Amino acid sequence: MQKESVSIVLCGEAGQGLQTVEKLIPKILKREGFNVFTFNDYMSRVRGGSNYLEIRVSSKPLRAFVERIDLLIPLNEGKLDRLNKRISKDTLFVGTENVNCKNLGIDLTKLSGNLPGKLFMNTLAIGFISGLFNVDKELMKREIENYFADKDKELINNNVSLSLIGYRTGNDLLMQKKVVFDIKKNNLKNQVILSGNEAIGLGCLAGDCKFIPSYPMTPGTGLMTFMAQHAKKMGIIVEQSEDEIAAINMALGAWYAGARSIVTTSGGGYDLMQEGMSLAGITESPLVVHLAQRPGPATGLPTRTEQGDLNLALYSGHGEFPRIILAPGNFEDACLVSQLAFDLADKYQVPVFILTDQAFLDQTYNLNIEVKNKVQDHFVKTLKDYKRYDLKNTISPRGIPGFGEGLIGVDSDEHDEEGHITENFDVRIKMMNKRMKKLELIKKEVIKPEIYGDKNYKKLIVCWGSSFNAVKEAVENLGKGYAVLYYKQVYPLHQDTEKILKKAKKIYCVENNFAGQFADLINKETGMKLNKILKYNGLPFSVEELTRGLK
Repeated sequence: MQKESVSIVLCGEAGQGLQTVEKLIPKILKREGFNVFTFNDYMSRVRGGSNYLEIRVSSKPLRAFVERIDLLIPLNEGKLDRLNKRISKDTLFVGTENVNCKNLGIDLTKLSGNLPGKLFMNTLAIGFISGLFNVDKELMKREIENYFADKDKELINNNVSLSLIGYRTGNDLLMQKKVVFDIKKNNLKNQVILSGNEAIGLGCLAGDCKFIPSYPMTPGTGLMTFMAQHAKKMGIIVEQSEDEIAAINMALGAWYAGARSIVTTSGGGYDLMQEGMSLAGITESPLVVHLAQRPGPATGLPTRTEQGDLNLALYSGHGEFPRIILAPGNFEDACLVSQLAFDLADKYQVPVFILTDQAFLDQTYNLNIEVKNKVQDHFVKTLKDYKRYDLKNTISPRGIPGFGEGLIGVDSDEHDEEGHITENFDVRIKMMNKRMKKLELIKKEVIKPEIYGDKNYKKLIVCWGSSFNAVKEAVENLGKGYAVLYYKQVYPLHQDTEKILKKAKKIYCVENNFAGQFADLINKETGMKLNKILKYNGLPFSVEELTRGLK
């Protein structure tokens, strides 16, 4: 087998150490000069079940999920049911089961000698994969020792010993040319391996986030974990609140006091935050919400992916008030828009959503990234005659307590310019007009959607958020006549949307949801109807199914 891109899949139960493989293999292969992408699909349980990890290794950066399995490594028997449709006659299999593919006749558990191989199958697999790619053995050993550095010496030695056994087995297959991967090495010295959670987190740090109050909910918890890991060094307070209602109210309190804040949650958790969202609307408070999507309704598929909460972000909170919705499709944009979210919230005094999903947050890949901390605060020093909701300007001056002589009055009822409760109908009209006029100002700096592919496109594929990388690779496969229109800001829509769409003979919108929520938004805003390519089984689009579907 000679391939410039290889898809390796490991499968096993929760608790068997797939996460260890996911942490170590990308680091080892990247440091050896290989581009790496990982995607994991796991069930909602702590032990047992059937999980799998996909690792793509390639000569050039590839950042999307594929159906194809070139090498399949089960960590135990009987966990292949969910992979049967992806196994082909060309798949190389490492195991003892009767599978209709090319069985390499290797049982990793029997290679361990007197060492407890079944307990260290993940480490054997790490060594085996490293050997297949002829990785520097010392590099592999160092990474394993560093990873287990806080464990006892015997455990570290066992892991290293078993990795070397696996390495020799994989390397022998390579030397005998039973397995040959024609993947070119690159100079990736200045690149890093990131997950989606880490990319969003870096953007938050660059945006000068100082407080993250949240209640744990998959897949949004990863961001809180990342921020907690760096809290002491970066001067951040991380608060695990008693519930989501408390979390959003804490965030609003932080912004009121002058500290930039974010809440991270998923659909079910955000449902509980909607009263707080509406409070942000009437008090004209900045607010940043990381809404990590997963399939609903209710608990749905808690560990799977979906782009099903665009409408939730767009229409949530009672009453009418402006908001901004950002949806990064790659990690570079995740850093940029997460930082931008804080500046936009601060500048326009509105809620800003960062929409992601499980597939985006839990995948990893290598990239060049430069994060610059450029922060511009938009609050003012108050005078004695300060009016929080001064009607002279669409965006009223925002003061913070203790910075100046003015009194900072805010209220959840309709209010006058000083923030006092009012039932004056004329004041109500003026306040509503002032709040809603912000949308016109926001529209002047909407992020323009990007076009990739044939500039003289006949077929235009619209996408947003996490589906971008798969769509982009599919369009690269299809070639002439195809282009991608990628939105990293989905609301408000960019003013050129209709003009760009009208250049195409056929328009498709790719979304991980049932209804085609973004296609419907475009139709509502422009009157243009888009063909919908939808998926809602809990998995992201694969490159192959998009290539087939668009063809």
